[in-house]
Amino acid sequence: MNALTLPDIAAQSTTEPASLDWVGMCDIAVPLLLEDQRINARADAGVSLDDPGARGIHMSRLYLALGALQHQRLTPDVLQGLLRQFLDSHQGLSSNAYLRLRGEALLSRPALVSPLSGWKAYPFEIDARQDSWGFHVELRLQVAYSSTCPCSAALARQLIQHRFKEDFAGKPLDPEAVLEWLGSSQGIVATPHSQRSCAQIQVRLTAINELPLQRLIDLAEQALGTAVQTAVKRADEQAFALANGQNLMFCEDAARRLDQALRGESWLDGFHLRVVHAESLHAHDAVAESRWTHYA
Repeated sequence: MNALTLPDIAAQSTTEPASLDWVGMCDIAVPLLLEDQRINARADAGVSLDDPGARGIHMSRLYLALGALQHQRLTPDVLQGLLRQFLDSHQGLSSNAYLRLRGEALLSRPALVSPLSGWKAYPFEIDARQDSWGFHVELRLQVAYSSTCPCSAALARQLIQHRFKEDFAGKPLDPEAVLEWLGSSQGIVATPHSQRSCAQIQVRLTAINELPLQRLIDLAEQALGTAVQTAVKRADEQAFALANGQNLMFCEDAARRLDQALRGESWLDGFHLRVVHAESLHAHDAVAESRWTHYA
């Protein structure tokens, strides 16, 4: 019995010719090896459809090419090779190729004082593109931190000063009495408000054969000074309170800190950052953004 010839509908021409910017698949499950860490990730893979008469692309070729990601450490060179494979498998159909990878990196982070440590998740995305302008790769990252409002801190200090003046008016200042007062709720009548905040950082990499995810995380956390913690003892919580008191930040302050830190990195062609302070005083968020490109 002769084998049946399977119909290839995609090879048939379309009745409405038109080129398309992007055709492909989204949310493909893929394993990644990023900075020696295995990550369960999701991929969006696609190419342009330049031939207006072609019915479609060969999506299975893109899917099968992604299998190479599980066998090698992810670098810009690997991404570029994969995009070239996308295009080689679509000669005559496509001139541009795209790949987006997203997942969560788990990093062990030490406590501030005690010997404890814990795991923290950092959501990230990697965007790679091969087009008429060449090869480009961008890295997106989210970093959580704490922000204490400078205005709230000043207002709290004023209330504490006022209470101190009331409680010690006309009395001799006995150091022991003042020390006891400072450690009581009677004296510290107000505290500043703080909130969990998020820095969303997008960087465009220069000619560098690595994806410096942890370097970018460390850079952002050091610039902000108040990264959220994992396992803590009371000594760590006290150290965290001290860090917040020494790093009072409006969203504008946080954005400027990150802007200054990123501009000093030679492996960046540009960046876009956005900080979001999930206000504990207001029912809305406070947001600040900054952009920079090497060619601006």
